[in-house]
Amino acid sequence: MLRARVALNPAAVVAPVSRRTFGSFVEHMGRCVYTGIYEPGHPLADEDGFRTDVLALARELGVSMIRYPGGNFVSGYRWEDGVGPREQRPRRRDLAWRSIETNEVGIDEFAKWAEKADVEIMYAVNLGTRGVQEALDVHEYVNHPEGTALSEQRRANGAEKPYGIKLWCLGNELDGPWQTGHKTPEEYGLLAASTARALRSAEPDLELVACGSSSSSMPTFGTWESTVLEHAYDVVDYVSCHAYYEEHDGDLGSFLASAVDMDFFVNSIVATADAVGARLKSTKKINLSFDEWNVWYLSRFQNAPLPEEWKVAPPVIEDRYNVADAVVVGNLLISLLRHSDRVTAACQAQLVNVIAPIMTEPGGPAWKQTIFHPFAKTAALAKGDVLRLHIDAPSYDTAKYGTAPLVDAVATHDPATGDVTVFAVNRDVENPVEFAVDLTAFGADLTVAESWTLTDDDVYAYNSKEDPERVTLRPSGAVTLDAGTATITLPRVSWNAVRLSRP
Repeated sequence: MLRARVALNPAAVVAPVSRRTFGSFVEHMGRCVYTGIYEPGHPLADEDGFRTDVLALARELGVSMIRYPGGNFVSGYRWEDGVGPREQRPRRRDLAWRSIETNEVGIDEFAKWAEKADVEIMYAVNLGTRGVQEALDVHEYVNHPEGTALSEQRRANGAEKPYGIKLWCLGNELDGPWQTGHKTPEEYGLLAASTARALRSAEPDLELVACGSSSSSMPTFGTWESTVLEHAYDVVDYVSCHAYYEEHDGDLGSFLASAVDMDFFVNSIVATADAVGARLKSTKKINLSFDEWNVWYLSRFQNAPLPEEWKVAPPVIEDRYNVADAVVVGNLLISLLRHSDRVTAACQAQLVNVIAPIMTEPGGPAWKQTIFHPFAKTAALAKGDVLRLHIDAPSYDTAKYGTAPLVDAVATHDPATGDVTVFAVNRDVENPVEFAVDLTAFGADLTVAESWTLTDDDVYAYNSKEDPERVTLRPSGAVTLDAGTATITLPRVSWNAVRLSRP
């Protein structure tokens, strides 16, 4: 059997686990909002029209934060269309996804949903077709306590207290030619900086995210971040990263190594941001907000154009996820945790129906896609500090990412409870791997509290409305603990989690 090994040390701390790592994304796109989180005619809808089955699944998923309302949608969005009496709200074209936006759900409704789901809101402002004044207006509406025109409008609309939104995205993917209001890095850098200064004048302790590259394959990758941060370094806290992965032409080996590219992306942007900081002689560090990431079969979307007819909530990019997709999602979470010293916010895109862990049928059930499971279990078990790992593992060659290790892993240690949790993937498409985890630095009294694996003989198996539990986490009995070493048998193409605790 193939073997890999790692030694853990509680002193080798990368950073504390950031709960914001487990963010998600709700965009007014496809069926994410309408028949996703909101369906007033549904048998399980609450008094506000929200699907309680979806709310329950969002809580089970462990989502800590939601980026809202977009996405490409936000670059043409007029936030004021979504407040006030519903019967007076205008219907608008959404150019991003070629659909009709009814504005039945706006910031007041979404804030009410977020309170029920117990999640923080990351709010994105429109810097595509709008600018500084509109950003100040929506901030006044949502965050100013009272006594001004827009804060009093919010109070009149039923929200007496401000929403207290702290994390703000300064636009979305404005490096992309597809974006409404696409800008050069110079144009965007100046606009982001002026918007950031204005927002800080209104509320100094906001946390602000500047748009980074929408993909590491963009021709402006690196130079975009450098130019933007030259203008905005002192007034923003984060630069955003977006990345999506898919299997191409049956190349499963490359797909399973997608986290290699995420690591490259993070390291490249950290280096770029730090270089700008050095040029500016600043001691400040810019963190990364990986506020769009997932498996997305983008090539299918590009070959299937948007609907010709303008409709309300047409189905858009409702990918069906399999076992391999779930293993990759689990591995991407490993990468995000590994970089917790600089990636302190992240959002899996999206929450419901649109490339999502949760699927719904209008008027019918909701169910978990395969990718739900590694996210939920990681969110539940990753606590305390992320540990720095040096894994000794066999490697394999990939067509897309070069040489990659067969085993990738991250570990967390909670000093308050003593728990140690190991998250590991086996990328081998044929063989299991025996993974030895040396725990002697933690003492001799650890025991295996729980162990889980996600795998299947058919790596392309998926869940459906008819068979929602076809692929799920299973307790793993393939863990032994002897003389301070936990030996975990990792099945082929699998995601695994093992929590060790003291009796």
